[in-house]
Amino acid sequence: MSQPRFRTLPHQITCIDTEYQRPGLAACYLIESEGEAAFIDTGTSNTVPMLLSVLEARGVAPEQVKYVIPTHVHLDHAGGVGALMQQFPNARLVIHPYGARHMIDPSKLEAGATAVYGEEKFQADFGSLIPVDESRVIEAPDGYRVQLGSRELLCIDTPGHARHHICIYDEQSRGIFTGDTFGLSYREFDTEKGPFLLATSTPIQFDPDAWHETLDRLMGLSPEVIYLTHYCEVRKPELLVKQLRESLNQFTATALAADAEPGKARTAQIRAGLFKWLQEALQKHGCSQIPQEIEQLMSMDMELDAQGLEVWLQKREEAAAEAKT
Repeated sequence: MSQPRFRTLPHQITCIDTEYQRPGLAACYLIESEGEAAFIDTGTSNTVPMLLSVLEARGVAPEQVKYVIPTHVHLDHAGGVGALMQQFPNARLVIHPYGARHMIDPSKLEAGATAVYGEEKFQADFGSLIPVDESRVIEAPDGYRVQLGSRELLCIDTPGHARHHICIYDEQSRGIFTGDTFGLSYREFDTEKGPFLLATSTPIQFDPDAWHETLDRLMGLSPEVIYLTHYCEVRKPELLVKQLRESLNQFTATALAADAEPGKARTAQIRAGLFKWLQEALQKHGCSQIPQEIEQLMSMDMELDAQGLEVWLQKREEAAAEAKT
């Protein structure tokens, strides 16, 4: 195993690269307080040895881990939950009520991902999905508070990217662990203008109206820092949220403008539209990457975003058809 990539942040927070797909794409976080620890997001089962290595480097025993808190059940965030929980005898799993059943019985998650990726790629990317005993699961509705040492973590229901998504507000750092709710921001696109931020409409529960309302709630907390899963901390969220809202509006406008046949043809047209917008937006941001480099970094994201927007369009069309009957 290679040495884990991690970054020590203020307020006893460690950002750990889960090395999903490539370095710098996905992270999870270790939080410590008065001899207790918690993980927010976990990466995949393949990530677990790295997380244990970071714990050892930080001088934290497995018995000190009190909570594992995935923001939602998408496998780049929560695929390693079961395997990680096996290592921590005293830990409880804290999760959105809609996501709990998928951690207790991950068979539907596994079947769905295997259908998309194929058995071989599923195993390579995600490893095994291990069930979590129901007795160790805490369902965290909106407003649920987790006590970790002397700090309190507030769980917030944050639909938009997914209905089973929570964000976690940490009063000590005045930061929010946002999973995918505050979009993604890869460090390769940082310029003198700061980070570049955009939404992610991964299938299947993209809801832009709910997402804008969620952002209103998060910004109402006046956060000073955002801890992204994709990727690491960003500051000045009051400026970045404008980028995020603009990308949400651009995503939906691109989808609504597509005139190809529903299905694969329309998905491909949406993807092409998103990529064209992304190139132009990155150029305005001062990024130096050529189109081929942008494609290499963003290919997976653009494909998943286009698929999510196609699902969103189909649901809109079905609802409109039902309204007419």
